[in-house]
Amino acid sequence: MLASRLAKPKGTPTMRWLGPLSPALLIMLLFFAGPIIWACYIAFTNKALTGVGASHAKWVGFSNFTHMFSDPLFVHSLLLTLIYVVGSAIIGQNTLGFLIALLQRSKNAIFTAVLNTFVIGAWVMPETVAAFCWYAYLYQGGTLDSFLHHVGLSQDWLYTTPMLAIIIANVWRGTAFSMLVYSAALSDLPTDLLEAAQVDGANQLSMLRRIIIPLLRRSIVTNLMLITLQTLASFTLIFVLTAGGPGEESQTTPLYIYQQALQLYDISYGTAMCIVLLLIGALFSVVYIKLIKVEEVS
Repeated sequence: MLASRLAKPKGTPTMRWLGPLSPALLIMLLFFAGPIIWACYIAFTNKALTGVGASHAKWVGFSNFTHMFSDPLFVHSLLLTLIYVVGSAIIGQNTLGFLIALLQRSKNAIFTAVLNTFVIGAWVMPETVAAFCWYAYLYQGGTLDSFLHHVGLSQDWLYTTPMLAIIIANVWRGTAFSMLVYSAALSDLPTDLLEAAQVDGANQLSMLRRIIIPLLRRSIVTNLMLITLQTLASFTLIFVLTAGGPGEESQTTPLYIYQQALQLYDISYGTAMCIVLLLIGALFSVVYIKLIKVEEVS
């Protein structure tokens, strides 16, 4: 009996770990892979919310995709989305979050507490509330306009510079995430290495360029991947602030998808654009993962 208890479990190694994980895998297939597969199918049909396409959807092949890339509004929205991602996430949130994390290394506890309160407070605020705050600040007659009226710069910033307005608003709201990532990474830096550099006469800028940034490369790439994917799918903040206007001057791809799929009822065309946006997000992820692997090898 003792020998039977000590006997190795039967089955291949793959089956031994696959058995306990099967419920989780089933849930992932059902709620993650399932919607993606269904969306891919819908993108190749003429599915709609009204009319013939609602009850008798037909297979139309690549018709939605050929129409998409010949649609100037879609190409324009895609360009605005890339501008929004680069300006808001890659440059704005990433850089500002890193700088604020560096400032948090200050020994002044009061300064750090106040800084954390403002930055994290903007992050935990509901996105709709944050968008209305920025609307009240930027619209003609709002807070900023009232200040600038005295120097002759009064204007409706949401009308004259809509892309700049939504980029700044999203940087303001989302910087806290990057700040927390970099704060955690900076706290794990070896203090003996930094102290040795100070003893050797290295200044703060030299330490930042030669020691801190090289050691944080993995955290930087990981943060960039996460905030890029978050910003790529941003909808609520833009919709509340400008609704894609004036005209299509701030209509990013998620807003154009919403317009085509839920306002014009063309579900298949909207789904096809979702697939393209998903592929762009996957491309960004592959690039960032490659960067992480290159840094590990180097």
